[in-house]
Amino acid sequence: MAKIVVDSSVAIKWFIPQKHSDKSRQILSAYQEGELDLLVPDLIYAEIGNIVWKLNRFQELSEQHAKDILKTFQLITFSVTPSSLLLNDAYHFAREYQRTVYDSLYVALSLRHQCLFVTGDSKLVNAVSPAHSNIVAIENWS
Repeated sequence: MAKIVVDSSVAIKWFIPQKHSDKSRQILSAYQEGELDLLVPDLIYAEIGNIVWKLNRFQELSEQHAKDILKTFQLITFSVTPSSLLLNDAYHFAREYQRTVYDSLYVALSLRHQCLFVTGDSKLVNAVSPAHSNIVAIENWS
């Protein structure tokens, strides 16, 4: 089974229609069909919770829809790595590429497992893609 790292910018598109949601849902479908193992740092739960909270607070996402998203998200069986195990590598990557440690946790995880990291963060991809071809923008995932 292939492994990929996904971040919250990809995962939220499973629930909220956004640009490239179709590509993101292809990843979810491949996971559901047993073709992909989804790897994440434990940080993703806080990130998804925060995104859903912001959508509820500022963009008229109903409370019920917010609760449904969180409940469904928690049913996904990710291969979760504690951020503490990735912190040193993430910190070094963040310093080298002037990225946040938050984003660098995902990069560190993908480097550790030598697999793709799919993200909706085009700024991150553009900043590191020449040196790290394993980091792919969601619109280029296939």
